[in-house]
Formats: sequence, C-alpha cells, structure tokens
Amino acid sequence: MNKTELIEHIAKTADISKAAATRSLDAMIGAVKVTLKKNGTVTLVGFGTFSVGKRAARVGRNPRTGEAIKIKAAKVPKFKPGKGLKDAVN
Repeated sequence: MNKTELIEHIAKTADISKAAATRSLDAMIGAVKVTLKKNGTVTLVGFGTFSVGKRAARVGRNPRTGEAIKIKAAKVPKFKPGKGLKDAVN
C-alpha cells in the first residue's frame, strides 16, 4: 500500500473527503517528524512507538576499492510495534 492508497482507505473508512484524509495523514506524519526531531517519542497504544536511536560512528569499507572509510555517528528513527499490531499480523 502506498500513500495514495492509504489516503483512499482513510477517506472511505472515516467517510471523509480525500482532501481531508490527505490533510489528516500529512498532519500526523508532520507531528511524528517534529517530535522525533526534538528527540521525543510518539506512542500510539495498540499500534507502536516511534523513537530516535543513536548509531555510533564506525569504520566501513568501500565495496569497489576495499578502502576503509569513516561513517559518521547518526540519529536514526526507530519503530517498535505494539502488542495489538503484533497480534493483528500474527
């Protein structure tokens, strides 16, 4: 399912227009981005938790030359599924 299909599903399920569904989805994604940018977490009970993890700096290899390269430390978004989502998938 891509974003367009998700918007259509939201519009049909919630009985709202596609424009309203688009605004709602964009607002939700925006809220998650802003919260994660501030190193916060977003918990949706029964669905899961979005959080920020840290990846340490490390040495990697260029696959073409085999030369060692330095990879900078980075913050990465993480998602931990909740029990409700796990149960729905299984």
